Amino acid sequence: MPHEFHPTVLREYDIRGIIGETLGPDDARAIGRVFATLLQAAGGRTVAVGYDGRVSSPTLEHALVEGLTASGCDVVRIGMGPTPMLYYAEASAEEVDGGIQITGSHNPANYNGFKMVFQGRPFFGEDIQQLGRLAAEGAWRDGTGAVEERDVLGEYVERLLSGLDGIDRAGLEGLRVGWDAGNGAAGPALEALAARLPGEHHLLYTDVDGDFPNHHPDPTVEANLADLRALVAEKNLDFGVAFDGDGDRIGAIDGEGRVIWGDQLLMIYAEDLLARQPGATVIADVKASRALFDHVGAHGGQPVMWKTGHSLIKSKMKQTGAPLAGEMSGHVFFADEYYGFDDALYAGVRLLAASARLGCSVTDLRSAMPAMINTPEMRFQVDESRKFAAIDEVAARLADSPAKVDDTDGVRVTTDDGWWLLRASNTQDVLVARAESDSEAGLERLMAQIDEQLALSGLERGAQAGH
Repeated sequence: MPHEFHPTVLREYDIRGIIGETLGPDDARAIGRVFATLLQAAGGRTVAVGYDGRVSSPTLEHALVEGLTASGCDVVRIGMGPTPMLYYAEASAEEVDGGIQITGSHNPANYNGFKMVFQGRPFFGEDIQQLGRLAAEGAWRDGTGAVEERDVLGEYVERLLSGLDGIDRAGLEGLRVGWDAGNGAAGPALEALAARLPGEHHLLYTDVDGDFPNHHPDPTVEANLADLRALVAEKNLDFGVAFDGDGDRIGAIDGEGRVIWGDQLLMIYAEDLLARQPGATVIADVKASRALFDHVGAHGGQPVMWKTGHSLIKSKMKQTGAPLAGEMSGHVFFADEYYGFDDALYAGVRLLAASARLGCSVTDLRSAMPAMINTPEMRFQVDESRKFAAIDEVAARLADSPAKVDDTDGVRVTTDDGWWLLRASNTQDVLVARAESDSEAGLERLMAQIDEQLALSGLERGAQAGH
């Protein structure tokens, strides 16, 4: 039987919807059938399947496995865990050709979705659209696949610990770190990891609970770091690390409670990397601070600004051979001594390693960063039919502008005051704006330019949209 997906669930980077409204077991089954069909056509056969801690995840997992096996793929079920553990299962096992994680990431508890890997590359964009078309035609194979269950948590944690290879672990014994799993899927892996790390570790909310009773698991929203900040202050810890709901995005605060944003973390990782790999390419998305790109250049690296979106960044890394990349949203990708996927637990280990190798506390590394004044990411509702057109109009108007205009992803305009960005979200009917300057007056002038461009396209920076 052909299957039609709700029009809102097939997104740019993944498949995501609201349980019982736009997403359910029939969708999971159809995803399994088409994914299995495409994988076999490409010469693959075995798929690793994992899921996060949401209440709806086991039901979707059951239906997904049914779909995969009914179209002839063998399935390795790795059970509940963070998304990077699924990526690890796909990347590290020779016989595994693809992977699917059932996760709603940092969305509210009633959401869920699917992140997919296809023969070692992200499955996104046109892949997802093709999946939708084939499902609507019912164009899938019939077959019978086998199912095995595999416990990979132990070997995954062992692999995470290799991030400290070559470092004098005795020198880390005095380190004191706070960790907040936010009741997300990374909790059990974090417990196993922290028990093996040198130093003293204080853990929050490692019990997996899909209702997220303590706070929402999105570490890029400062309010969600309040409990971690209180823990660091109360116990006088060196720094704190937080994860999102499925463990692929990291947030951090230093010993003084200051947030270390995604681009600032990348500054630390880049400095550590470039001391060992001079001239390496480091990729960051268009929302990242100018301070990051300057920092990479100052340490002898090649900074590359690229499009926002974890699948797009991973693809660009493969294309350029970059050993490190990151996004403002807290996705950090290490191909240096790792697999190139976004893994917040590994990024946490590498923060310990970077601090040790650079001989500097995380707080001192944060203090050394230039004090830029920037806006948070501002998101506002724009009709789906207008969002890309509006960005094109802005770009056309600025074509002859004396300012430096970068159209990698939306429009990023650099002036003497700093820079501002307008881009259309790939996943929602919103425009995203951000600006950064080294003075409040400069920031006001940049914001006035954003508002002027919006007004010329009949829009205004009005109602703030959520994620």
